[in-house]
Amino acid sequence: MYVRDAYPLRSLSGSYPVNTSEEVEPANSPPPLAAQCRVVATLVLCVFAGLSNMCVLVSVWRTRGLASHLRPLLLSLAVAHLMGALLVMPMDAAWNITVQWRGGAVLCKLLCFLKLLCMHASAHVVIVISLDRQHAILRPLHALSAHQRNRRMLAAAWALSVVLATPQLFLFRLSKAVDVDFTQCATHGSFSRRWQETLYNMFHFSTLYVCPLVVMVWCYSCILLHIQRQATVHKEWSLRRSGTDMIPKARMKTVKMSVVIVLSFVLCWTPYYLLGVWYWFQPSVLDYTPEYIHHSLFVFGNLNSCLDPLIYGFYSPSFRAGLRQCCRGKRHAASPRSLNQSPVNTKEVQREDEYHSNQRTNPAQGC
Repeated sequence: MYVRDAYPLRSLSGSYPVNTSEEVEPANSPPPLAAQCRVVATLVLCVFAGLSNMCVLVSVWRTRGLASHLRPLLLSLAVAHLMGALLVMPMDAAWNITVQWRGGAVLCKLLCFLKLLCMHASAHVVIVISLDRQHAILRPLHALSAHQRNRRMLAAAWALSVVLATPQLFLFRLSKAVDVDFTQCATHGSFSRRWQETLYNMFHFSTLYVCPLVVMVWCYSCILLHIQRQATVHKEWSLRRSGTDMIPKARMKTVKMSVVIVLSFVLCWTPYYLLGVWYWFQPSVLDYTPEYIHHSLFVFGNLNSCLDPLIYGFYSPSFRAGLRQCCRGKRHAASPRSLNQSPVNTKEVQREDEYHSNQRTNPAQGC
């Protein structure tokens, strides 16, 4: 039994394909150029994602005035990205340097578990953010219960992520090639038929990408339909007021931020998952697909961990101000115009009152 070259496209579970007919390169051979580039890119992303998400954690934690129901959402998303940056990325880079697996059986199982846990946690937290934004727009009068509701959804999201990633601990093991000094961390021997591994990967493809995408599209479609209904009900108002002021500006700002976070998730991970699906149903794709494409798409997917802090910083003036205050060792009170801060000026309060009054007389209908 020979392990195929150590740099083909991995399955969603992270395994390397095992082949019975192809020999491996010598164990002491250097990694290919594409793998070396991946290592450099991964380490750069590791540093940037680690620092940026740490800044988000510190800023959100120390900034007073941020809506209490949004705080755990942003903290959870930053924690999920931080786990990937500080735990998964360094080990992945080391794996690509050594080519074969040198970390032992325990680290083999742990890395594959953590990788899937981080991916599930990020996807599920984005789902919770989408559901929170939908509830905030369609049912603003239930805002008082948002804090407890979000905490329950986050607990369920993290628990589900742990459950879905747990099989990795049992499927991955050390596989040694015959007549060659080469050891790999793979699922070889865990599935008796190829269709079983394909089914396992397709299941995680659905939970990591398809289901989150469906929920996100549904949530923001409901939001857009609701805004359109509000504009129709208040057609006597000017186009500017019906398009902007019918939904309080602070709430609309968080909707825009959430939409951009969702788009970054979709844009970063779609190419990686599509190539993965192609490989599962047509393994020969590895024979004519350039190796650098496999590495580039995985690194591009990890870029999502760096984009979310930038998006939050762009939409939150209090993030930048809070970060400066944190560096000085002071707590920062979010400004009235910062993200998710309740309006305090007369016009904003009047718009909120008008909006809530309209919700009582014309309750929103779900999708």
